[in-house]
Amino acid sequence: MGEQQHVKFPQEVIDEYAALGVDILALFSAGHLGTRMGVDIVEASADRVVGTMPVEGNTQPYGLLHGGASAVLAETLGSVGAMLHGGSTKIAVGVDLNCTHHRGVRSGLVTGVATPVHQGRSTATYEIVISDPEGRRVCTARLTCLLRDVRAGDGAQVSSAG
Repeated sequence: MGEQQHVKFPQEVIDEYAALGVDILALFSAGHLGTRMGVDIVEASADRVVGTMPVEGNTQPYGLLHGGASAVLAETLGSVGAMLHGGSTKIAVGVDLNCTHHRGVRSGLVTGVATPVHQGRSTATYEIVISDPEGRRVCTARLTCLLRDVRAGDGAQVSSAG
């Protein structure tokens, strides 16, 4: 992940979290697992989250991108979208992830794009399309997140008024 400074957030989101004293780049990062896997979030809003991940280092024994790696990328991107949809008083918790793997990929950088299917008050569902460097679909995933109120001890102190 490394250079998170280039993530593009909508200005109103930046302003909302800055007013709460929250490090938005850390809050909406790929986390420790995503960092180890090289996930890089390059664009983030409630309506579209884009991220990349290298195939190298994320393969199964046959040299193909591991399906679990695709699942990590998908859940990361969908969760970021759900968190942004929920706003600073909600936390997104994944409750269902479905991944369909269409083709293998052996090298390069895969790109995932998460877009909302449903954005409600208590749940958010995102479709995540992962493509290879030639733009061919590698995986289609769907993630549903529960949106619950932030509580003390959730890891990121998102709101002092919550």
